[in-house]
Amino acid sequence: MSTFEDRAVELQRRMADEHVGVMLLSDPDSIYYISGYWGYLGVEFGRPTLIVVPQVGDCTIITPLMESGMASNMTWIQDIRKWEDGIDGEWMSLLGELLNQYRQASLAIERLLIPALVSEFLRSEFASEKFVDGSRMLGEMRMIKSPDEIAVMRQAGQVAVAMTQAAEGIIAEGVPEYEVALAVIAGGTRKAAEFLSPGDEDRFVSPTIHNLQILQSGHDTCFVHRRSSIRRLERGDPIYLCYCGIANFKQYKLGFDREYFVAEVSDEQARAYEVTINAQLAALGTMRPGVTAEQVHLAAETVYRDAGFEVGYRTGRGIGYSLLEQPELKRGDQTSLQTGMTFAVDGGITVAGQFGTRVGDSVVVTDIGFEYLTPYPKDLRVLS
Repeated sequence: MSTFEDRAVELQRRMADEHVGVMLLSDPDSIYYISGYWGYLGVEFGRPTLIVVPQVGDCTIITPLMESGMASNMTWIQDIRKWEDGIDGEWMSLLGELLNQYRQASLAIERLLIPALVSEFLRSEFASEKFVDGSRMLGEMRMIKSPDEIAVMRQAGQVAVAMTQAAEGIIAEGVPEYEVALAVIAGGTRKAAEFLSPGDEDRFVSPTIHNLQILQSGHDTCFVHRRSSIRRLERGDPIYLCYCGIANFKQYKLGFDREYFVAEVSDEQARAYEVTINAQLAALGTMRPGVTAEQVHLAAETVYRDAGFEVGYRTGRGIGYSLLEQPELKRGDQTSLQTGMTFAVDGGITVAGQFGTRVGDSVVVTDIGFEYLTPYPKDLRVLS
């Protein structure tokens, strides 16, 4: 039995415990988690892929005909139902036929993740049925990573490190931001390719790093999430690189951030950067099983406030197949950390209108603390 099939069996067990008759999966990350299959033409093209998971019995994939060949090669699920644009009611007819079998049972959906296209169909066709939110069942399963998952996430961490090493090799006065982003993409892609097998095992895995690089320099480091532009680096600039959204490998999505200074750094910048590092280290030093997510955040918050800075955002988030998983390292999240949880843990200060200092790493919680998934120096670096 494959890892993906094991997960489906565990989800069905949890559904039985909670008296859920059937669950509809519509989020691509959830679909991959259960099936091992992802498509490239999703709901944004009007072509959703869906999985129907009954409490007892076989799972069914509903996917566009043009993706079905990949599906049959990637997933353990045997029942793959194909649909074509504009023919026989498309995916709606197939989904309706399946769900009609469970009208007397409760139907679980991913309430906050289900596309409007799919939820509108359910409301129109099954308005009288009882819908429950199944997100928690699946979310709790995904919080704890297996040793095999952590091994792949460590490879993803090496890909992220290769990205920043490539950036370091090109950052200098006069270099446009977009050239740094291109170096990041090339460095990460080459490292990812080293981990892939030329055989059938990785046949559908692309090493190519993509998505827009979060990268800004100078005063624009105040903006946190601006993408690379044609701006050329100047002497004294901070340059901030965030790999959230592009540090992706085999569907695992890590968080990783590093910042550098071009040719020189001011005393004010150096102090803010030191506080940023210390806040992140305080949070990391708190992480161990039994500590709450909020307590990790408060450790960082104390460092900022003692140094005279305001806290601008959460200290971290759960990571895995999705960019945001549970729990979150922020005020109000009372989830207790457990061995095998994985997080992006950040530090950040914005000096309004002047500059920002940032750092971020991905880590895994261990029995006695944590280990880095992105082991790389974060001491103050001046590049020239």
